[in-house]
Amino acid sequence: MTKPVPADVVSRLKAVLGEGGWSQDPDVIAPMLVEWRGRWKGETPLLVTPRTTVEVAAVVGICAAEGVAITPQGGNTGLVAGQIPHGEILLSTRKLTVVRDVDPIDDVMVLEAGVTLYEAHQQAAKVGRRFTVGVASEGSCTIGGLISTNAGGTAVLRYGMMREQVLGIEAVLPNGEIWNGLKRLRKDNTGYDLKQLLIGAEGTLGVVTAASLKIQAPLASRAVAIVGLGSPADAIQLLARAKEETGGSVEAFELMGLLGFALTVRNVPGLRDPLPTEHPWYVLIEIASGEPRAAEAALERLLTGALESGLIADAAVAQTETQEKAFWHIREGHSAGQKPEGAVWKHDVSVPVSKIPDFIARADAAIEQAFPGTRIVAFGHVGDGNVHYDVLKPVGADDDAHDVQREAGAKIVHDIAASVSGSISAEHGLGAMKTAEALTYKDPIEVAALRAIRQALDPKRIMNPRVLF
Repeated sequence: MTKPVPADVVSRLKAVLGEGGWSQDPDVIAPMLVEWRGRWKGETPLLVTPRTTVEVAAVVGICAAEGVAITPQGGNTGLVAGQIPHGEILLSTRKLTVVRDVDPIDDVMVLEAGVTLYEAHQQAAKVGRRFTVGVASEGSCTIGGLISTNAGGTAVLRYGMMREQVLGIEAVLPNGEIWNGLKRLRKDNTGYDLKQLLIGAEGTLGVVTAASLKIQAPLASRAVAIVGLGSPADAIQLLARAKEETGGSVEAFELMGLLGFALTVRNVPGLRDPLPTEHPWYVLIEIASGEPRAAEAALERLLTGALESGLIADAAVAQTETQEKAFWHIREGHSAGQKPEGAVWKHDVSVPVSKIPDFIARADAAIEQAFPGTRIVAFGHVGDGNVHYDVLKPVGADDDAHDVQREAGAKIVHDIAASVSGSISAEHGLGAMKTAEALTYKDPIEVAALRAIRQALDPKRIMNPRVLF
């Protein structure tokens, strides 16, 4: 628990923001104090909702002068508790929603931090462009949150993480000063790249208030298929073949095990298995091209060759946009499909793509030996090495009994990921959940350097103090 916030600081914050810029109403604040799965619950003496960058600076400036801690929050879709306050001032960026510019000549859009990912997609589409970050929570996650956590998503294989989409940032630094770094340059070799420090910093080095983001030209053809195959090793071979045969046109390549696939189809309304029989593993492939009909032709060639060689057992190709969305809903519905099954340990790891089969096999064996009866759902962005490795409680078991073994299970999974040069957090960040654990796996020299950077920018450690070393 953070030290109590003095009453006079609360009063000053209310005064500087004015009516509509703060709340102490429990009904208003309550949803923002709970992580969406209900695993973490927090508390705050005051919710502040600044409407401009200047107001954010005023809030941070007051808190910096008084040594009062702040937890920034975007859309509250984070999965590692980095956005949940425990006594700090809760600073929501949801009211920073101005679309400052969308420019198809520079292929840039400048959006404030509270703009949702869905709205970002809509703004790009209005000028005939695309914003290529895609995550299941697009209706609620925000640009500021995506930047602060360096979000990944389904198109990292082709376009990279959120880090690769950001050209410039405006932010309020921990001393309350506004840094206007909203450049839209592809090249700028003039010293340290401050924006890259803020991306993925989880609110510890300042509050992102706006960003200049890359947008891409539209693609003329797109093709989506769900494939049934025998093993993760087969999936890796299929990925290599897809890259070679499509000339780099693979937009997404998503792996799903049978259990996760079946739970999603069973528990999420409106879904069905597009293949006539079950398979041990599934892959969702999306290919996109700037040439008309090229994606469809490339996918057909890929699947025909893979079927003839026995690499895959079956495939269903979406014939309409509605079917494409339904196929994607199966992949994106995995978390919702697990929810009715009760307690689950979720692990967000990354390993070299070539090591995915080895990681899954070793983790499965170790978890099954240590926790007999648990059910394993492995899925994720196999094209970039990100495996979501979830362990569900045994059928009929007690939720609490499963929850108390979470840390022991995480150590097993994370130790195996680390042994193949992987990471314990691929795209969710460390937050409050993994900060202490990460010290076990990160190089001490690296940790010392990260601490030195933080100390230089936030000597009073007021920004998200429970997060990141």
